Amino acid sequence: MKTLISLFLTLAATSAMAAGNEPTAATSYNPAQPLDIAKVVSVTNTATACGVVPATMEYVDHQGQSHRVTYEVMGNCTTDL
Repeated sequence: MKTLISLFLTLAATSAMAAGNEPTAATSYNPAQPLDIAKVVSVTNTATACGVVPATMEYVDHQGQSHRVTYEVMGNCTTDL
């Protein structure tokens, strides 16, 4: 019984930690709503894209919650020759 309770508590703690760090589904960026960005985790690399392309930014807010935002960006259109 002790092992079962210990396993349950471990799984509950792991789930809670994962829920706090896992980004939710990506939402579309709304310029009218400011973003609370404490740390940028990743941004889509658009260095070789040409024209307007979708991009995604994953960030952590000041409360430690992860978020993912999608938006349109003009690609840099650079290539290595």
